[in-house]
Amino acid sequence: MTTESILTPFLDQLAFPESPRWHDGALWFSDFYTHSVKRVGMDGRVETVVEVPGQPSGLGWLPDGRLLVVSMTDRRLLRLDPQGLTEVADLSHLAPFHCNDMVVDALGRAYIGNFGFDIAARQKPVPTVLIMVTPDAQASVVADDLQFPNGSVITPDGRTLIVAESYGARLTAFTIGADGTLGERRVWAQLQGAAPDGICLDAQGAVWVASPISREVLRVREGGEVTHRIPTLGQAVACMLGGPQRKTLFVLTGKVMLTPEQSRLALSGMIFTMPVDVPGVGLP
Repeated sequence: MTTESILTPFLDQLAFPESPRWHDGALWFSDFYTHSVKRVGMDGRVETVVEVPGQPSGLGWLPDGRLLVVSMTDRRLLRLDPQGLTEVADLSHLAPFHCNDMVVDALGRAYIGNFGFDIAARQKPVPTVLIMVTPDAQASVVADDLQFPNGSVITPDGRTLIVAESYGARLTAFTIGADGTLGERRVWAQLQGAAPDGICLDAQGAVWVASPISREVLRVREGGEVTHRIPTLGQAVACMLGGPQRKTLFVLTGKVMLTPEQSRLALSGMIFTMPVDVPGVGLP
C-alpha cells in the first residue's frame, strides 16, 4: 500500500502542530502554543495565516471559501473575514471544557469536539458532547456520551461522520441526516492500545489514525483490521493525506526524541511525510 513506509522530516521547529488540512495546494495547520494558523507548501515555505489568542485547533472552510477556526480555551468558533476574525458562535454553554478538533461539511456545517474535562489538572475523564454549528450560527449538541471526541472525517458522499474517541480507544460512526443531525451510532473500529487523535480517510474507505500514546500512525479498515502501523519518533497527534494527487501522508507530532546527531530537529513539534498509494478523499 505504501511505496516506502518511512517517515521523512518535512518541517521542524514548531511548538505543537495540530489539525492538518490539505487546501488550495498547501498544508494548513494550527500551531497551538504560538497561537497561530499556518500553511506550508510542498516546498517547505511557511506562512502565518492568522493569530488566534484563544489557541487555534480545528480548521475548515465554508462553501464561499472563508476559513473557520476553533478557538480552544474560550470555546468559540471563529471565521476569518477580510477585516479579521469574527465570532460565529460561543460554545461555552455547550462544551464543558476546551474545544478541539472540527470537521466542516460541504454545506458549511461544523462539527466540533471538546475535552470534556481538565486534563492538565488531572481530573477524572468524563463523557462529553459533539456540537454542530450551522452556517446561520445555530449551535446544538448532536451526540453525547463521547469519550474525548477528537479528529473527525466525513465520507465523500456526505452521509457518514466518523469521530475518534481518544479515551474510548475507538472510531465511532454516525449517519448524517438531511438537517445535519447525527443518528445510527455504531462502533466503526475498536483500537486496543491506541488513543485515536487526528484522523483522515482514503479512497479505499480506510482511516489513517494518529495515536500519541502508542507513538504511531495506523491504517484501519471498518471493523478494526489494522493494515499498517508506522512508528513515529514523537507522539503522533494528527495526520492528513495531501500533496500531489493527495498521495502524501503528513504526520504531525509533539516533541520528538532524536539522537544527539539530530538534536537540531528536536526543538518541539514536527511534521513528517510518507508517500502512499491510496489517495485521500472526503473531508477534511
